[in-house]
Amino acid sequence: MFKTIKTVLACSFLLFTSLAVMEQAEAAPVKPAAESVKPVDVVMKTTKGDMVIRLNPEKAPITVKNFLSYVDKGFYKDVVFHRVMPGFMIQGGGMTADMSEKATGSPIKNESSNGLRNSRGTIAMARTPDPDSATAQFFINLVNNEFLNDRPGRPGYAVFGDVIKGDNVMDSIASVKTGRRGPHANVPVEPITILAVERVTAAPNKETKVK
Repeated sequence: MFKTIKTVLACSFLLFTSLAVMEQAEAAPVKPAAESVKPVDVVMKTTKGDMVIRLNPEKAPITVKNFLSYVDKGFYKDVVFHRVMPGFMIQGGGMTADMSEKATGSPIKNESSNGLRNSRGTIAMARTPDPDSATAQFFINLVNNEFLNDRPGRPGYAVFGDVIKGDNVMDSIASVKTGRRGPHANVPVEPITILAVERVTAAPNKETKVK
């Protein structure tokens, strides 16, 4: 009889424990699956044609947020590509045609260790020798510039997207005649103006070229 009572008590304890576990499981909030961060496309309209650039907020969240803050307030309207170097890159985003520099916001943290490479057609942040000094200026790589990538003990230049339409436009910009304007070298003789940078809603096909 003593064994029977022990068995009944043991079964009762197991049943109580199972019910408690089930109640806790039901009460525990279900964590939603992590949402992937979707790319953001922008169109950069220039006097040489349009380029569609796909930004990568998953790999470069700080840089993309910073860039889009300038896009959304129309900062890039009427700035120029002020530095053009064939076989290397084209740089713009911060100066007007008279080579005046526009006032910008605070510099951002360098994200060059995000795994994105300075390959042909990618867009990266321009900066001073201080790794965390980028603000509004950017450059587009015309070739694979491996020496600009992050290395152990040496921060690189943070890539945050790539040109998915209009690589013929970036090549056209790269082919213009350049000269010196005051202290600035490699300045296009005829200004190449950015008319606007705007978000686009539909994701363009990468193989389709902007004419």
